Amino acid sequence: MILRARGARTGSGLVAASLWLWAGAAAAQEMPAVVIPPPAGGAYKAAVQRFADVGGGDVEKASRLRAGIQAGLEFSSLFVVLSPDAYLAGATSGRLDASPGVACPDWGQIGADALVDGELSARGSTVTIEWRAWDVARCQKLVRKRVTGAAGDLERLGKRIADEIVGAFTGKAGVSSTEIAFISDRSGKKEVWIADADGGNARQATRNQSINAFPNWGADGNTIVYTSYREAKTPYLFVLTRGAQSPGRIFRNVPGQIFRGVFDGAGGKLAIVVSRDGESDIYSISRTGSGLTRLTSGKALEVSPSFSPDGSEIAFVSDRTGSPQIYVMPASGGGNRRITFQGDYNTGAAWSPDGRWIAYETRAGGQFDIWLVDPSGETNVPLVTGPGNDEGASWSPDGRKVIFSSNRRGRRDLYVIDLDGSNLRPVTTGGGNNYSPDWGPYPRDLQ
Repeated sequence: MILRARGARTGSGLVAASLWLWAGAAAAQEMPAVVIPPPAGGAYKAAVQRFADVGGGDVEKASRLRAGIQAGLEFSSLFVVLSPDAYLAGATSGRLDASPGVACPDWGQIGADALVDGELSARGSTVTIEWRAWDVARCQKLVRKRVTGAAGDLERLGKRIADEIVGAFTGKAGVSSTEIAFISDRSGKKEVWIADADGGNARQATRNQSINAFPNWGADGNTIVYTSYREAKTPYLFVLTRGAQSPGRIFRNVPGQIFRGVFDGAGGKLAIVVSRDGESDIYSISRTGSGLTRLTSGKALEVSPSFSPDGSEIAFVSDRTGSPQIYVMPASGGGNRRITFQGDYNTGAAWSPDGRWIAYETRAGGQFDIWLVDPSGETNVPLVTGPGNDEGASWSPDGRKVIFSSNRRGRRDLYVIDLDGSNLRPVTTGGGNNYSPDWGPYPRDLQ
Protein backbone atom coordinates (compact mmCIF):
# COMPACT_ATOMS: atom_id res chain seq x y z
CA MET A 1 0.00 0.00 0.00
CA ILE A 2 1.71 3.17 -1.24
CA LEU A 3 0.88 6.82 -0.90
CA ARG A 4 1.79 8.26 -4.25
CA ALA A 5 1.31 11.27 -6.48
CA ARG A 6 0.82 10.97 -10.20
CA GLY A 7 4.23 10.97 -11.85
CA ALA A 8 6.07 10.46 -8.53
CA ARG A 9 8.52 7.64 -7.93
CA THR A 10 7.57 5.12 -5.32
CA GLY A 11 9.80 3.06 -3.08
CA SER A 12 10.03 0.87 -0.03
CA GLY A 13 10.39 3.95 2.16
CA LEU A 14 6.74 4.77 1.49
CA VAL A 15 5.37 1.47 2.75
CA ALA A 16 2.40 2.30 4.98
CA ALA A 17 1.87 1.20 8.52
CA SER A 18 -1.04 -1.00 7.47
CA LEU A 19 1.01 -4.22 7.33
CA TRP A 20 -1.06 -5.65 10.13
CA LEU A 21 -3.06 -8.84 10.44
CA TRP A 22 -4.60 -8.57 13.89
CA ALA A 23 -6.34 -11.55 15.46
CA GLY A 24 -9.43 -10.98 17.61
CA ALA A 25 -11.47 -7.87 18.20
CA ALA A 26 -10.36 -4.34 17.47
CA ALA A 27 -8.46 -2.48 20.16
CA ALA A 28 -11.39 -0.26 21.07
CA GLN A 29 -13.46 -3.33 21.92
CA GLU A 30 -10.86 -4.54 24.41
CA MET A 31 -10.50 -1.37 26.45
CA PRO A 32 -11.19 -1.93 30.15
CA ALA A 33 -14.62 -1.00 31.46
CA VAL A 34 -12.94 0.96 34.28
CA VAL A 35 -10.01 3.17 33.30
CA ILE A 36 -7.02 2.61 35.56
CA PRO A 37 -6.17 5.90 37.28
CA PRO A 38 -2.59 7.08 36.81
CA PRO A 39 -0.33 7.02 39.86
CA ALA A 40 0.87 10.10 41.68
CA GLY A 41 2.99 12.11 39.28
CA GLY A 42 0.68 11.36 36.35
CA ALA A 43 2.75 8.72 34.53
CA TYR A 44 2.46 4.94 34.67
CA LYS A 45 5.71 3.04 35.22
CA ALA A 46 5.97 0.16 32.77
CA ALA A 47 8.17 -2.91 32.73
CA VAL A 48 8.60 -4.15 29.16
CA GLN A 49 10.31 -7.50 28.91
CA ARG A 50 12.20 -8.63 25.83
CA PHE A 51 9.83 -11.12 24.22
CA ALA A 52 10.66 -14.81 24.35
CA ASP A 53 12.33 -16.40 21.31
CA VAL A 54 9.89 -18.94 19.89
CA GLY A 55 10.60 -21.03 16.81
CA GLY A 56 13.02 -18.89 14.86
CA GLY A 57 12.94 -15.53 16.62
CA ASP A 58 16.21 -14.03 17.80
CA VAL A 59 17.50 -11.64 20.44
CA GLU A 60 18.18 -8.86 17.92
CA LYS A 61 14.60 -8.88 16.62
CA ALA A 62 13.19 -9.06 20.14
CA SER A 63 15.37 -6.11 21.19
CA ARG A 64 14.19 -4.01 18.22
CA LEU A 65 10.59 -4.81 19.06
CA ARG A 66 11.11 -3.83 22.69
CA ALA A 67 12.72 -0.55 21.59
CA GLY A 68 9.64 0.22 19.49
CA ILE A 69 7.29 -0.49 22.40
CA GLN A 70 9.38 1.69 24.71
CA ALA A 71 9.50 4.54 22.18
CA GLY A 72 5.75 4.36 21.66
CA LEU A 73 4.93 4.34 25.36
CA GLU A 74 7.23 7.22 26.14
CA PHE A 75 5.95 9.26 23.17
CA SER A 76 2.52 9.15 24.81
CA SER A 77 3.90 11.13 27.80
CA LEU A 78 1.74 8.83 29.94
CA PHE A 79 4.31 6.08 30.55
CA VAL A 80 7.87 5.83 31.83
CA VAL A 81 9.61 2.57 30.93
CA LEU A 82 11.71 1.07 33.73
CA SER A 83 15.25 -0.15 33.07
CA PRO A 84 15.53 -3.95 32.61
CA ASP A 85 18.41 -3.86 35.11
CA ALA A 86 15.80 -3.44 37.85
CA TYR A 87 13.64 -6.40 36.85
CA LEU A 88 13.52 -9.02 39.60
CA ALA A 89 11.72 -11.50 37.33
CA GLY A 90 14.23 -11.17 34.48
CA ALA A 91 14.64 -9.02 31.40
CA THR A 92 13.26 -11.68 29.03
CA SER A 93 9.71 -12.96 29.05
CA GLY A 94 8.91 -16.60 29.66
CA ARG A 95 6.42 -18.52 27.52
CA LEU A 96 3.00 -16.97 27.94
CA ASP A 97 1.17 -20.15 28.92
CA ALA A 98 3.94 -21.69 30.99
CA SER A 99 3.76 -22.29 34.73
CA PRO A 100 4.26 -20.55 37.08
CA GLY A 101 2.43 -17.46 35.84
CA VAL A 102 3.29 -13.78 36.22
CA ALA A 103 4.80 -12.95 39.61
CA CYS A 104 3.03 -9.63 40.15
CA PRO A 105 4.66 -8.96 43.57
CA ASP A 106 8.09 -8.97 41.90
CA TRP A 107 6.95 -6.29 39.49
CA GLY A 108 5.14 -4.30 42.14
CA GLN A 109 8.27 -4.28 44.28
CA ILE A 110 10.21 -2.33 41.61
CA GLY A 111 7.37 0.17 41.26
CA ALA A 112 5.86 -1.10 38.01
CA ASP A 113 2.24 -0.21 37.31
CA ALA A 114 2.21 -2.07 34.00
CA LEU A 115 3.91 -5.20 32.70
CA VAL A 116 4.27 -6.12 29.04
CA ASP A 117 5.39 -9.64 28.13
CA GLY A 118 5.17 -11.76 25.01
CA GLU A 119 6.57 -14.18 22.47
CA LEU A 120 8.12 -13.57 19.06
CA SER A 121 8.76 -16.01 16.22
CA ALA A 122 10.17 -15.35 12.76
CA ARG A 123 9.74 -17.19 9.50
CA GLY A 124 11.59 -15.66 6.58
CA SER A 125 10.61 -12.01 6.29
CA THR A 126 7.55 -12.43 8.53
CA VAL A 127 7.29 -12.22 12.30
CA THR A 128 4.48 -13.33 14.58
CA ILE A 129 4.11 -11.62 17.94
CA GLU A 130 1.84 -12.55 20.81
CA TRP A 131 1.76 -10.13 23.70
CA ARG A 132 -0.03 -9.22 26.92
CA ALA A 133 -0.40 -6.12 29.05
CA TRP A 134 -0.95 -6.45 32.81
CA ASP A 135 -2.22 -4.11 35.52
CA VAL A 136 0.35 -5.07 38.15
CA ALA A 137 -1.47 -3.68 41.20
CA ARG A 138 -4.49 -5.88 40.52
CA CYS A 139 -2.46 -8.63 38.85
CA GLN A 140 -5.03 -8.42 36.07
CA LYS A 141 -4.41 -9.11 32.37
CA LEU A 142 -5.89 -6.21 30.41
CA VAL A 143 -5.27 -7.42 26.88
CA ARG A 144 -3.73 -10.33 24.96
CA LYS A 145 -3.25 -10.19 21.20
CA ARG A 146 -1.40 -11.76 18.31
CA VAL A 147 -0.03 -9.79 15.35
CA THR A 148 1.75 -10.80 12.16
CA GLY A 149 3.89 -8.33 10.23
CA ALA A 150 7.08 -7.71 8.32
CA ALA A 151 10.39 -8.38 10.08
CA GLY A 152 11.68 -5.06 8.77
CA ASP A 153 8.86 -3.23 10.55
CA LEU A 154 9.60 -4.36 14.11
CA GLU A 155 10.02 -0.89 15.57
CA ARG A 156 6.74 0.26 14.05
CA LEU A 157 5.03 -2.92 15.18
CA GLY A 158 6.28 -2.10 18.65
CA LYS A 159 4.77 1.39 18.47
CA ARG A 160 1.45 -0.08 17.42
CA ILE A 161 1.52 -2.41 20.43
CA ALA A 162 2.42 0.56 22.64
CA ASP A 163 -0.60 2.50 21.38
CA GLU A 164 -2.88 -0.38 22.32
CA ILE A 165 -1.29 -0.56 25.79
CA VAL A 166 -2.01 3.15 26.26
CA GLY A 167 -5.60 2.46 25.30
CA ALA A 168 -5.87 -0.50 27.67
CA PHE A 169 -4.87 1.71 30.62
CA THR A 170 -6.57 4.98 29.69
CA GLY A 171 -9.48 4.06 27.43
CA LYS A 172 -7.98 6.03 24.52
CA ALA A 173 -5.24 4.58 22.29
CA GLY A 174 -1.86 6.24 21.89
CA VAL A 175 -0.73 7.89 18.66
CA SER A 176 2.89 6.86 18.16
CA SER A 177 1.96 4.62 15.20
CA THR A 178 0.00 7.33 13.40
CA GLU A 179 1.54 9.48 10.67
CA ILE A 180 2.07 13.15 9.90
CA ALA A 181 2.16 14.90 6.55
CA PHE A 182 4.11 18.11 6.14
CA ILE A 183 5.96 20.32 3.69
CA SER A 184 9.76 20.24 3.56
CA ASP A 185 12.34 21.83 1.27
CA ARG A 186 15.10 19.43 2.35
CA SER A 187 15.23 18.04 -1.21
CA GLY A 188 15.57 21.54 -2.69
CA LYS A 189 11.88 22.10 -3.45
CA LYS A 190 8.78 22.44 -1.28
CA GLU A 191 7.46 18.88 -1.46
CA VAL A 192 4.99 16.85 0.60
CA TRP A 193 6.63 14.48 3.06
CA ILE A 194 5.20 11.82 5.37
CA ALA A 195 6.67 10.55 8.63
CA ASP A 196 5.75 8.62 11.73
CA ALA A 197 4.25 10.78 14.46
CA ASP A 198 7.58 11.04 16.27
CA GLY A 199 9.37 12.08 13.06
CA GLY A 200 10.87 8.68 12.26
CA ASN A 201 10.70 6.95 8.88
CA ALA A 202 10.40 10.25 6.99
CA ARG A 203 9.84 9.79 3.25
CA GLN A 204 9.19 12.09 0.34
CA ALA A 205 5.68 11.74 -1.14
CA THR A 206 5.78 14.20 -4.05
CA ARG A 207 8.52 14.89 -6.57
CA ASN A 208 6.95 17.41 -8.89
CA GLN A 209 9.72 20.03 -8.46
CA SER A 210 7.14 22.74 -7.84
CA ILE A 211 5.68 24.58 -4.85
CA ASN A 212 3.41 22.38 -2.73
CA ALA A 213 1.51 23.43 0.40
CA PHE A 214 -1.16 22.60 3.00
CA PRO A 215 -1.37 18.78 3.10
CA ASN A 216 -4.54 17.48 4.80
CA TRP A 217 -5.45 13.87 5.60
CA GLY A 218 -8.75 12.28 4.72
CA ALA A 219 -10.60 10.34 7.40
CA ASP A 220 -9.62 6.98 5.88
CA GLY A 221 -5.90 7.64 6.32
CA ASN A 222 -5.39 6.70 2.66
CA THR A 223 -5.81 10.12 1.06
CA ILE A 224 -4.01 13.45 1.38
CA VAL A 225 -5.27 16.56 -0.37
CA TYR A 226 -2.71 19.31 -0.96
CA THR A 227 -2.17 22.50 -2.93
CA SER A 228 0.34 22.54 -5.76
CA TYR A 229 1.53 25.05 -8.36
CA ARG A 230 2.68 22.25 -10.66
CA GLU A 231 0.23 23.14 -13.47
CA ALA A 232 0.69 26.53 -15.14
CA LYS A 233 2.23 27.85 -11.91
CA THR A 234 -1.32 28.22 -10.59
CA PRO A 235 -2.64 26.84 -7.29
CA TYR A 236 -4.94 23.82 -7.68
CA LEU A 237 -5.82 20.89 -5.46
CA PHE A 238 -4.25 17.45 -5.87
CA VAL A 239 -4.49 14.20 -3.96
CA LEU A 240 -2.03 11.54 -2.89
CA THR A 241 -3.60 8.13 -2.45
CA ARG A 242 -2.84 4.59 -1.46
CA GLY A 243 -4.98 1.67 -2.48
CA ALA A 244 -7.27 1.68 -5.50
CA GLN A 245 -8.03 5.41 -5.61
CA SER A 246 -6.51 7.51 -8.38
CA PRO A 247 -4.07 10.30 -7.50
CA GLY A 248 -3.81 13.60 -9.33
CA ARG A 249 -5.60 16.92 -9.71
CA ILE A 250 -9.18 17.22 -8.45
CA PHE A 251 -12.05 19.71 -8.84
CA ARG A 252 -11.20 20.79 -12.37
CA ASN A 253 -14.76 22.09 -12.67
CA VAL A 254 -14.24 24.74 -9.98
CA PRO A 255 -13.58 28.16 -11.55
CA GLY A 256 -10.77 30.18 -10.02
CA GLN A 257 -7.63 29.37 -8.10
CA ILE A 258 -7.93 26.88 -5.21
CA PHE A 259 -5.52 27.75 -2.44
CA ARG A 260 -6.46 25.13 0.13
CA GLY A 261 -8.70 22.16 0.84
CA VAL A 262 -9.58 20.37 4.09
CA PHE A 263 -11.66 17.24 4.64
CA ASP A 264 -14.56 17.02 7.04
CA GLY A 265 -14.46 14.34 9.73
CA ALA A 266 -16.20 11.75 7.57
CA GLY A 267 -14.03 12.39 4.51
CA GLY A 268 -16.94 12.84 2.10
CA LYS A 269 -16.87 16.64 1.93
CA LEU A 270 -14.20 19.33 1.75
CA ALA A 271 -14.05 23.01 2.55
CA ILE A 272 -11.96 24.77 -0.08
CA VAL A 273 -10.54 28.29 -0.37
CA VAL A 274 -11.19 29.72 -3.83
CA SER A 275 -9.90 33.00 -5.20
CA ARG A 276 -12.00 34.48 -7.98
CA ASP A 277 -12.46 38.04 -9.22
CA GLY A 278 -10.05 39.34 -6.60
CA GLU A 279 -11.94 37.77 -3.69
CA SER A 280 -11.03 34.81 -1.51
CA ASP A 281 -13.94 32.79 -0.14
CA ILE A 282 -14.71 29.42 1.40
CA TYR A 283 -16.81 26.87 -0.46
CA SER A 284 -17.96 23.35 0.37
CA ILE A 285 -17.81 20.54 -2.18
CA SER A 286 -18.23 16.77 -2.12
CA ARG A 287 -15.23 14.51 -2.58
CA THR A 288 -16.61 13.60 -6.02
CA GLY A 289 -16.68 17.25 -7.11
CA SER A 290 -20.44 17.79 -6.92
CA GLY A 291 -22.46 20.18 -4.77
CA LEU A 292 -20.17 23.22 -4.92
CA THR A 293 -21.62 25.72 -2.42
CA ARG A 294 -20.33 29.16 -1.51
CA LEU A 295 -20.20 29.60 2.27
CA THR A 296 -18.77 33.12 2.66
CA SER A 297 -19.20 36.29 0.64
CA GLY A 298 -18.10 39.91 0.64
CA LYS A 299 -14.86 41.75 0.05
CA ALA A 300 -12.98 40.26 3.01
CA LEU A 301 -10.27 37.62 2.88
CA GLU A 302 -11.80 34.31 4.10
CA VAL A 303 -9.29 31.46 4.58
CA SER A 304 -8.06 28.58 6.81
CA PRO A 305 -11.24 26.47 7.21
CA SER A 306 -11.35 23.72 9.83
CA PHE A 307 -14.36 21.45 10.44
CA SER A 308 -15.70 20.71 13.90
CA PRO A 309 -15.41 17.00 14.77
CA ASP A 310 -19.07 16.33 13.97
CA GLY A 311 -18.88 18.31 10.73
CA SER A 312 -21.66 20.70 11.73
CA GLU A 313 -19.52 23.85 11.94
CA ILE A 314 -16.43 25.37 10.35
CA ALA A 315 -13.85 27.59 12.03
CA PHE A 316 -12.15 29.99 9.65
CA VAL A 317 -10.16 33.22 9.41
CA SER A 318 -11.52 36.50 8.10
CA ASP A 319 -10.19 40.05 7.99
CA ARG A 320 -13.66 41.57 7.61
CA THR A 321 -13.07 43.78 10.67
CA GLY A 322 -9.72 45.02 9.36
CA SER A 323 -7.43 42.35 10.84
CA PRO A 324 -7.43 38.55 10.64
CA GLN A 325 -9.60 36.96 13.37
CA ILE A 326 -11.11 33.53 14.05
CA TYR A 327 -14.78 32.97 13.26
CA VAL A 328 -17.14 30.00 13.44
CA MET A 329 -20.04 29.35 11.08
CA PRO A 330 -22.44 26.49 10.32
CA ALA A 331 -21.05 24.05 7.77
CA SER A 332 -23.85 25.16 5.45
CA GLY A 333 -22.71 28.80 5.69
CA GLY A 334 -24.25 31.94 7.19
CA GLY A 335 -24.72 32.87 10.84
CA ASN A 336 -21.01 33.25 11.58
CA ARG A 337 -19.68 34.54 14.87
CA ARG A 338 -16.31 35.99 15.84
CA ILE A 339 -14.55 34.18 18.71
CA THR A 340 -11.16 35.95 19.01
CA PHE A 341 -10.94 39.51 20.26
CA GLN A 342 -7.51 39.47 21.90
CA GLY A 343 -4.68 40.37 19.53
CA ASP A 344 -4.69 42.15 16.17
CA TYR A 345 -3.56 39.22 14.01
CA ASN A 346 -5.05 35.76 14.62
CA THR A 347 -4.99 33.03 11.99
CA GLY A 348 -4.54 29.29 11.34
CA ALA A 349 -7.66 27.81 12.98
CA ALA A 350 -7.48 24.07 13.88
CA TRP A 351 -10.37 22.35 15.69
CA SER A 352 -9.50 19.70 18.31
CA PRO A 353 -10.82 16.11 17.88
CA ASP A 354 -12.99 16.38 20.99
CA GLY A 355 -14.44 19.73 19.90
CA ARG A 356 -13.37 21.56 23.05
CA TRP A 357 -10.67 23.81 21.58
CA ILE A 358 -9.64 25.65 18.45
CA ALA A 359 -5.87 26.15 18.18
CA TYR A 360 -4.68 29.23 16.32
CA GLU A 361 -1.63 31.42 15.95
CA THR A 362 -1.53 34.97 17.22
CA ARG A 363 1.01 37.73 16.74
CA ALA A 364 2.43 38.95 20.01
CA GLY A 365 5.52 41.09 20.54
CA GLY A 366 6.70 40.70 16.96
CA GLN A 367 6.40 36.90 16.89
CA PHE A 368 3.69 34.29 16.49
CA ASP A 369 2.54 32.11 19.39
CA ILE A 370 -0.04 29.32 19.49
CA TRP A 371 -3.11 29.84 21.63
CA LEU A 372 -6.30 27.90 22.34
CA VAL A 373 -9.83 29.31 22.28
CA ASP A 374 -13.03 27.45 23.02
CA PRO A 375 -15.72 27.51 20.27
CA SER A 376 -17.81 30.01 22.24
CA GLY A 377 -14.89 32.44 22.51
CA GLU A 378 -15.20 32.65 26.29
CA THR A 379 -11.87 31.00 27.21
CA ASN A 380 -8.62 31.98 25.51
CA VAL A 381 -5.27 30.59 26.77
CA PRO A 382 -1.69 30.31 25.48
CA LEU A 383 -0.25 26.91 24.56
CA VAL A 384 3.14 27.71 23.00
CA THR A 385 4.96 31.00 23.48
CA GLY A 386 8.42 31.98 22.14
CA PRO A 387 11.16 32.04 21.30
CA GLY A 388 10.71 32.46 17.56
CA ASN A 389 7.59 32.03 15.49
CA ASP A 390 5.28 29.08 16.25
CA GLU A 391 2.73 28.39 13.53
CA GLY A 392 0.57 25.82 11.75
CA ALA A 393 -0.93 23.87 14.66
CA SER A 394 -2.48 20.44 14.05
CA TRP A 395 -3.99 18.05 16.61
CA SER A 396 -3.10 14.43 17.30
CA PRO A 397 -6.13 12.15 16.77
CA ASP A 398 -6.41 11.53 20.53
CA GLY A 399 -6.49 15.28 21.25
CA ARG A 400 -3.62 14.98 23.75
CA LYS A 401 -0.94 16.66 21.61
CA VAL A 402 -0.42 19.45 19.11
CA ILE A 403 2.19 19.52 16.36
CA PHE A 404 3.40 22.83 14.95
CA SER A 405 6.20 24.50 13.02
CA SER A 406 8.75 26.79 14.67
CA ASN A 407 11.95 28.62 13.75
CA ARG A 408 13.13 28.77 17.38
CA ARG A 409 16.40 27.05 16.38
CA GLY A 410 16.94 29.04 13.20
CA ARG A 411 15.49 26.90 10.42
CA ARG A 412 11.89 25.73 10.53
CA ASP A 413 11.28 22.42 12.26
CA LEU A 414 8.26 20.57 13.59
CA TYR A 415 7.62 20.22 17.32
CA VAL A 416 5.11 18.32 19.42
CA ILE A 417 3.72 19.54 22.73
CA ASP A 418 1.20 18.09 25.17
CA LEU A 419 -2.13 19.84 25.62
CA ASP A 420 -1.09 21.05 29.08
CA GLY A 421 1.98 22.79 27.61
CA SER A 422 4.50 20.17 28.79
CA ASN A 423 6.86 17.78 27.01
CA LEU A 424 7.88 20.01 24.12
CA ARG A 425 10.03 17.94 21.75
CA PRO A 426 11.38 18.33 18.19
CA VAL A 427 10.01 15.99 15.55
CA THR A 428 12.06 16.85 12.45
CA THR A 429 15.85 16.88 12.48
CA GLY A 430 16.61 16.01 8.85
CA GLY A 431 17.64 19.42 7.54
CA GLY A 432 15.83 21.96 5.41
CA ASN A 433 12.74 23.83 6.52
CA ASN A 434 9.71 21.85 7.66
CA TYR A 435 6.28 23.36 8.11
CA SER A 436 2.50 23.07 7.53
CA PRO A 437 2.09 19.78 9.45
CA ASP A 438 -1.13 17.78 9.46
CA TRP A 439 -1.56 14.88 11.86
CA GLY A 440 -3.19 11.85 10.28
CA PRO A 441 -6.10 9.84 11.72
CA TYR A 442 -6.01 6.63 13.71
CA PRO A 443 -5.92 3.40 11.75
CA ARG A 444 -9.47 2.04 11.57
CA ASP A 445 -8.93 -0.67 14.21
CA LEU A 446 -7.49 1.77 16.76
CA GLN A 447 -10.42 4.22 16.63
